Parts: sequence; C-alpha cells; structure tokens
Amino acid sequence: MEFLKRPLAITDVETTGFDADIHEIIEIGLVLVDQQTLKIKDEWSIKVKPRHLRTAAEKALKVAGYNKLDWLDAVTLKEAIEIYSKKTKNAIFVAQNSFFDWSFISQAFKETGVEDHLDYHRVDLFTLGWSKHKKLKGLSKFTLKEMCEHFEIEPEPMPHRAPNGAKKACEILKKLQNL
Repeated sequence: MEFLKRPLAITDVETTGFDADIHEIIEIGLVLVDQQTLKIKDEWSIKVKPRHLRTAAEKALKVAGYNKLDWLDAVTLKEAIEIYSKKTKNAIFVAQNSFFDWSFISQAFKETGVEDHLDYHRVDLFTLGWSKHKKLKGLSKFTLKEMCEHFEIEPEPMPHRAPNGAKKACEILKKLQNL
C-alpha cells in the first residue's frame, strides 16, 4: 500500500505501570483515520485481563480506573492484540507519547506471537506539537492535557480510559494538522 494512503492508527493504552518489561496493558483504545482527510474510519476499544496484578503500580491502576468488576468481561492479551493487529493492518502508529504506548504494544506482539501488520513508522503527537511551538504561543508543555486546554478541547476525564485518550489524541492531531 502506498505510504500516503495508509490509515493512521491513533492508539492509547492504559497499563498497570510505566515499564513494559514489568507492567502490562489493561486497555487499548484505537481511532483509525484516513491519513489524507483525517476522517474516522473505525473506533474500537477493549479491556484486557491483567495477569500480574501483584506487580501493578497502585497509582497506575487508579489513573486507569481499574476495578475487578469493570474488567469481568475483559479478554486475554492475545485476543486483544489479534484484533488490534487485524484492525491496524498497513496503518501508521500514532500516539500522544508514542514511545510509551508503542513499548507496550510492541511487547504485546512479542509476548503473544501475534504478527504485527502495522507500518514501521511511528508518529508522536508530542513531537508534532513541539515542532509547531512557534505557532502555539503560550504553550510550554505538550502533554495531551495541555494541548487540549490550548485548543479548547474538553480534557480527558478521570479516570483515564484508553478510548477517551485515543479520541482526544485524534482531536489534537486534527488541530495540529490545521496549523
């Protein structure tokens, strides 16, 4: 598929901590958009059953709003990453903090043995925001929250949920592309 025709896979993950070698994904949010028009082609999210809650950071679970009751219907990591792989075939990975989110998605592909069909390029919204800092007067941080405030986008509610994060990242991408 021609590079400029590949969809963008705007992804957000909620995890049990900050280290992909120790912690795990508990939710994936995805907004798939047309690269040229930025029109949404698909939205999807899934909760993942944690396997190692003993290594979880309590703060991370609180931020993500994790509780056993809401995760009763969660799927295994392999089931989640199989669906994610199919939905993101040939797409370009996009995230607010792409290093963080990609480290967990990449680890999930490795752990499960599911084939990664994404394009190898990564787009980071922090970097896009920073690269346009002269046009974003008054903005000194390029977090999702700060950029939402700057663009007058309703901030992501607490607790953070992956589908909300992916949708907010999509809105930010649209604003940055229009600068």
